[in-house]
Amino acid sequence: MICITGDTHIPIDIGKLSTKRFPAQKVLTKEDYLIICGDFGGVWDNSNEEKYWIKWLCKKNFTTIFIDGNHENYSLLNELPVVPFAHKINDGIYHLIRGEVFTIDNKKIFTFGGASSHDRQCRKEGINWWKEEVPSEGEYIKAIHNLDICNWKVDYIITHCIASSIQRQIDSTYDENELTDFLDMINNKLSYKKWFFGHYHLDKEVDQQHTVIFNRIIAI
Repeated sequence: MICITGDTHIPIDIGKLSTKRFPAQKVLTKEDYLIICGDFGGVWDNSNEEKYWIKWLCKKNFTTIFIDGNHENYSLLNELPVVPFAHKINDGIYHLIRGEVFTIDNKKIFTFGGASSHDRQCRKEGINWWKEEVPSEGEYIKAIHNLDICNWKVDYIITHCIASSIQRQIDSTYDENELTDFLDMINNKLSYKKWFFGHYHLDKEVDQQHTVIFNRIIAI
């Protein structure tokens, strides 16, 4: 089984993964996956509180995989050991690297993390903001290359923010930028069944193909 949820901002919103709020986990195994759509927050400052929640999450029946959002410590994230196309936190938690196409339970999933912080002016670089929150030119090129390999056809897309045209339907106060415009191109060119994304702290079926997710946990 593959389940998907929104930002966890450890420790702020990790409670949604408790057994009480997510009772379906009782029958899951480590061969089942929970995907977090960015702003994981569990690789942030190496505090004792953070270590507690990482240990708590690792003990869950399922395997946690997440994409990056805009609120991540990229300095620490990029120091983690790399297994094929992912950073490994421990045996139960992995970060999916941007621009890759993963095959999970025979489903092709394109991931592209990152977003531009709308609260950038309140943050300090290297303390609670990192420029790597937005993709590099190389990451855009890699994404296109990997989509070329799979003939621009996948089952699911997982991102943190969303394409400019979809973002306007959710909240027009969010800035459009190179990343949201790139995702617009992806939206127009890529063949897919469903696109899940976080970032906007909202649970809503925008249309038949686009789902913004925050507190919900959806099985696909």
